[in-house]
Amino acid sequence: MIFPIYWMFATAVRPHAEIFEAVARLVPSGVSWSNFHAVLTRYPVLTWVNNSVIIAVVAVVLTVFINLLCGYTFAKFRFLGRNILFFAILGALMVPIQVILVPEFLIVSWLGLLNTHLGVILPRAAEAFGIFMVRQFMVSIPDELIEAARLDGAGEFAIFLRIVLPLSKPIIAVLVIFTFMWRWNDFAWPLVALTDRDMYTIPLGLNLLRGEVNPDWGNVMALALLSLMPMASHLPGLPALPGSGDCEHGTEIVERSH
Repeated sequence: MIFPIYWMFATAVRPHAEIFEAVARLVPSGVSWSNFHAVLTRYPVLTWVNNSVIIAVVAVVLTVFINLLCGYTFAKFRFLGRNILFFAILGALMVPIQVILVPEFLIVSWLGLLNTHLGVILPRAAEAFGIFMVRQFMVSIPDELIEAARLDGAGEFAIFLRIVLPLSKPIIAVLVIFTFMWRWNDFAWPLVALTDRDMYTIPLGLNLLRGEVNPDWGNVMALALLSLMPMASHLPGLPALPGSGDCEHGTEIVERSH
């Protein structure tokens, strides 16, 4: 896992003449930062980064919230057709994205959201995989905690916010990481929904560099290395999260909820 990242770094900083040598050097003969300077000056990289950040952050907030609500509904409520609907959502996991690209494009175009951030975010606002994970996690939350809150007069949304969410920190952390990773690296749908170069995300910018007639692989590797930084930087700072079976903490929340 480390070697590909090292090779990207080595290619990004090695002198241009060494990139296409017949015998590849594991260690560059010298370090040059010209590729990074060239990428940042020739292309609107900061604009692409800004677009990626907006799409990823907004998508994380919206998708995680929707997935939590849907997963909680499937885990703790009984209603007609619940299992059929849940299996239908699971069935969506087997549908390749290529099958739904054209219908999604037609809907987004009809709504006038092409070349906008919302046009990229909204079609993926609810993830079947995320709903499945949340549902499986919330099944383990004791029903007694929820029933006690109802007896104390708490409304359903208050129960969700004050009882369920504090006990769901581990799955929230997983959803945040996965959703950010998926949105930051998403390529297929933004390639269809975004045609204006100023609206490109980092993956589309990488594809633009790679698709040139004579691509400068030093520049490509420099931009690829920069695109990895947000994903790599937040992992060491993740706080320790409580386990899903922290029922005593949930009981204390119930006592404070009325």
